[in-house]
Amino acid sequence: MYEDKELVCKDCGKTFVFTAGEQEFYAEKGFQNEPQRCKECRNAKKNAGKGPREFFTAVCASCGKEAKVPFQPREDRPVYCSECYAKMKAAE
Repeated sequence: MYEDKELVCKDCGKTFVFTAGEQEFYAEKGFQNEPQRCKECRNAKKNAGKGPREFFTAVCASCGKEAKVPFQPREDRPVYCSECYAKMKAAE
């Protein structure tokens, strides 16, 4: 039904493939226009206004290891490392 198409990125001028799967996804979502930028330029545009993400160091409330988290830890709330957090989620 859909066939891969080669498109030209409007930002960098490189050709990129608009795959049949992507075309089907666009159709399912009701998107009318084809993408105008390659994946790299889309990601660059999406992240252009964002600065680097700040991480904070905390001690895991479960295992005691150091944990890096993207939020300012508070004294009244426990913080878990990614391994302990994943174990807790799996147990729910």
